[in-house]
Amino acid sequence: MQRLRQRAAAMDRSRKKWVAWAVAVAIFVVLMLVTPAIPQNEDYHNFADQRRLFSRIMWIFNPFCFAGIPNTLDVISNIPFFFVGVVGLILCHYKNYFRLNSQGELWSWTLFFVGVTAVAFGSSYYHLNPNDATLVWDRLPMTIAFTSIMAIFIIERVDDRTGTKSLAPLVVAGALSIMYWRFFDDLRLYAVIQFVPCIAIPVMAIVIPPCIHIQPTGCGQLDFTSWLK
Repeated sequence: MQRLRQRAAAMDRSRKKWVAWAVAVAIFVVLMLVTPAIPQNEDYHNFADQRRLFSRIMWIFNPFCFAGIPNTLDVISNIPFFFVGVVGLILCHYKNYFRLNSQGELWSWTLFFVGVTAVAFGSSYYHLNPNDATLVWDRLPMTIAFTSIMAIFIIERVDDRTGTKSLAPLVVAGALSIMYWRFFDDLRLYAVIQFVPCIAIPVMAIVIPPCIHIQPTGCGQLDFTSWLK
């Protein structure tokens, strides 16, 4: 009898998950049908500070270049992402420094810090020559970081297995949102991928208690998400 009750409870939870996903997909489809496309505003590439500094450094690499680094401060401001990402990757795999409890957590944190490290290169590349084509490489690493954080919170607050299974679909969805924007000049999918975690993560942190014994990481993740943006 106890086994029957457990099986019925498991089936009920599974049914609720499918219903929740169906409702979410339906809402998303309706929003896509009733809302207009959001094109990329070209003024986005016009930065307030467009100074070219370090002309001597540029001359070392190219003797014919005396102009300096384009959008210098925007470019060099990405350097901290490289160090944070590399240090995070090392600590993830060094004697379980973060006290991760599952392989899913390890994969999610690893992918998160890979995204952070890649921001240093992608964002620098974009700011050297701001346009829609280079903006892809600025947004893609950030999207990997956002979606990985979402998977981490699902692991910590909902279920380890569910969170681990959601990691790959979330990252793929993030990459597809970038491709959709690039090919159709429509930012709606990207906006969903970017802002849903900003809403869902604080709600999950407040409403749902951790389902595994972990070090509290929510505040650090939210602060870092804000820094990425």
